[in-house]
Amino acid sequence: MASGISARIAASLARRDIHYGWVVAAVTFLTMLVTAGAVGAPGVLILPLQQEFGWQTAEISSALAIRLLLFGIMGPFAAALMNRYGVRRIAMTALTLIASGLLLSLAMTKVWHLILLWGFVVGFGTGLTALVLGATVATRWFNERRGLVVGLLTASSATGQLVFLPLLASLTDHFGWRMSLAVVCALIVVAVLAVLALMRDRPSDVGLAPYGADLNEATAAPAAPTTATAAIFWAPILALRDAARTRVFWVLFGTFFICGASTNGLIQTHFIPLCADFALPAVGAASVLALMGVFDFVGTVASGWLSDRYDNRWLLFWYYGLRGLSLLYLPFTDFTFYGLSVFAMFYGLDWIATVPPTVKLAAATFGRERAGMVFGWIFAGHQLGAASAAFGAGLSRTVLSSYLPAFFVAGALCLIAAALVLTLDKRERQPAKAPVAVAA
Repeated sequence: MASGISARIAASLARRDIHYGWVVAAVTFLTMLVTAGAVGAPGVLILPLQQEFGWQTAEISSALAIRLLLFGIMGPFAAALMNRYGVRRIAMTALTLIASGLLLSLAMTKVWHLILLWGFVVGFGTGLTALVLGATVATRWFNERRGLVVGLLTASSATGQLVFLPLLASLTDHFGWRMSLAVVCALIVVAVLAVLALMRDRPSDVGLAPYGADLNEATAAPAAPTTATAAIFWAPILALRDAARTRVFWVLFGTFFICGASTNGLIQTHFIPLCADFALPAVGAASVLALMGVFDFVGTVASGWLSDRYDNRWLLFWYYGLRGLSLLYLPFTDFTFYGLSVFAMFYGLDWIATVPPTVKLAAATFGRERAGMVFGWIFAGHQLGAASAAFGAGLSRTVLSSYLPAFFVAGALCLIAAALVLTLDKRERQPAKAPVAVAA
């Protein structure tokens, strides 16, 4: 039934010279948007949970750190699972896990409930999609405009973590934190319906070639996926083994670690509590984050466009450098409307603009067959950094009664990352290898 709907829509769009890949990209955009809302929601809820249950910042941050860590570690395995079982099935599984974890958390009363549900269940669910979903869809459905599509899908993930926050903060203020989670669950249901009706695994499922590819690819059968379950989990390990022998991988892994430490783990998780320390209400702080989201959308889409045209190393140099300077500037804004607006603009423009150049560098170095899984491991570095910052900033607030040391450290790390990316040789390539056991 659903496949028939997709085929009819694809045929109708083809008559208008519109590729069905744009529909799949739109559904992926929605999926990553609402998933990102689930990832970003805890940033609004730290203070309400402290007030209701008396939990310390470090305790809550430990659950959020687990979630962020799983969000990254699952990435390479998610890529292999998508190769074996299809993007559609994995997206449905991910959305179901996220909704289940959030719904069950409405009744939580203990810290271990928080760790289990927000840390592990939601962590596994969001990790099955993360940025790997966007990279996989862009690689499979687009030969041309791939950098732009990666930019759009990346922007949906990062922006979704920010733009929902004013709404969630307002709902929390007026109706409590449980209402905020109920709204996120309702949005997930909408995404589930869209995935069921419109998502397809490959262009060949609707009789098409990838956008910009030769038409004879439409009838070419994809490689048969392996039926061995063990191979699904070995494929990412083998991809990591080969990638870890190259300097490019470790530079991208290390700089993405810093990227995560200076975004998801720090600003997304602790910006609202930081503003509360300076007497800025949660709704006002969430509005600043939403403003960052607007600038991030512009910056990340522009980054995708630029990554198709310019040296990706120099793009990363400017992104990390400007982010580091903006983080070092934040404590000197006095948390006024003008100061925070300036910070939101400069920081927001490259909140996650680093992703399209990093994806392009990984694909150019490791090839299309392994690009998804290798980027999954690089993204694991991102989330390892995010988890470290989420816990470290919370520990700083508990032990030192201030978040500011964590922000100074993150700013300095970004400047180091800016220098590291320039050590890459754009001509460096990994020797071609045989495809992994799991079909791409």
